Amino acid sequence: MAELEVVVGLEIHAQISTKTKMFCRCDNDSWDKVANVNVCPVCMGFPGQLPVLNEEALRKGIVAALALNCEIREVSKFDRKNYFYPDSPKGFQISQFDEPLSENGELEIGGKKIRITRLHLEDDAGKLTHVRDGSLVDFNRAGTPLMEIVSEPDIRSADEAEEYARVVQQILRYVGASEADMEKGMMRFDASVSIREKGSKTLNARGEIKNLNSFRALNKAIEAEVERQTVLWDAGNPQEEDFTIGWNDEKQEVYVMRSKEGSSDYRYFPEPDIPPVVLTKKEIEKLRSEIPELPAVRRERFVSEYKLSDGDARLLTVDRALADYYEKVVRICGDARLANSFVTTILMKHLKEELIDVGEQKVTAEMMGELLKLVVSGEISNNVAKGEVFEEMYESGKSAGEIVKKKGLKQISDTSELEAVCKKAIEANPQAVEDFKNGKDRAIGSIVGMVMKETKGQANPAKASEIVRKML
Repeated sequence: MAELEVVVGLEIHAQISTKTKMFCRCDNDSWDKVANVNVCPVCMGFPGQLPVLNEEALRKGIVAALALNCEIREVSKFDRKNYFYPDSPKGFQISQFDEPLSENGELEIGGKKIRITRLHLEDDAGKLTHVRDGSLVDFNRAGTPLMEIVSEPDIRSADEAEEYARVVQQILRYVGASEADMEKGMMRFDASVSIREKGSKTLNARGEIKNLNSFRALNKAIEAEVERQTVLWDAGNPQEEDFTIGWNDEKQEVYVMRSKEGSSDYRYFPEPDIPPVVLTKKEIEKLRSEIPELPAVRRERFVSEYKLSDGDARLLTVDRALADYYEKVVRICGDARLANSFVTTILMKHLKEELIDVGEQKVTAEMMGELLKLVVSGEISNNVAKGEVFEEMYESGKSAGEIVKKKGLKQISDTSELEAVCKKAIEANPQAVEDFKNGKDRAIGSIVGMVMKETKGQANPAKASEIVRKML
């Protein structure tokens, strides 16, 4: 039996981060609002109303396309995509068809390049909620600005599709084009899945799985659709036409919804109320210059410049705000490894427990940097900084200097003061002294431990160890 290969193309729909909708002045934030309050005659498609393109949505769409290595068209236009569905108040969607904003991009995933066909702009439909006696329509999201990112069928597994989608989300967030928060419906996927004999170049009939709203759903739905098509193939009855596929998240199953529409079914024609978008090379290059350092490049720099492991560098660059926070801490304290230890373990432990972002807690990068400066200078020990000082900083928002002064946590480094405590610890540990003299170097640890206990953790451990060793 011939070995089969999975072929996947992905459409990613991401809400653009703007204050207002795509073609009107309605608020773009409809999350958790009462149904049908965030609407106006324009986004509801009332007769005689004229849409006006949101300039900020256009700018952010261009920046996102450039970050995905797309070519920006100097002239692009909007089109009407005609279809009747209850959540589409206009009876059509304003999208882009044959002259989109951008084309021919690519993204590298694990050393492999995934080609991007296009990134184009469009507005969203409303939301349908199906109930026992019918369906309820909420038009709050109607007119929400979207970017649709369409890949070529270069993806070869569910895991690869998930990784590609995660990287796209990360890039959109880095450049500020989209929050891409899937819990708020800001990012969703359509996955076109087909199978073929390995080595074949033929694109067989596909199933397009619609409206997947999580990475887990994306992965599991692709696997389920591959299994559905494989069963048909093995039975000698391979799928011969394109279908639109639904995903039941509760049952973890796919199901055939209908035959898939083609572009001719949508009867595209140029949107008569919106003029073409005309850009100059100078305008495009200005926007290109505003793109920040992207995650993959920043990760490589963290490894080379700060000598971090690849794992720690990945963790710190997942979120732009976290990466910025870390770099600011390093600039203040001057110790990249110490900053890495505190940010990735102590701070991130709290962030994960509370499910918050770095900007939503009280310890600013400046405060963290000042705390670590006290450790670097030897004023407080690493353990005191990690425990008592940081924990109070996190809870109260007070500065490290204020907490250290108030609680008397300054590290004891005075030689004469430490010598007295070390002498007492040696006299109280005759067995450890005997073990040390018999060549058991680690025995010195129990003596230093007693010094730390006697000084309530305030002794400089390196200095105490040096004094104990000298005395012995």
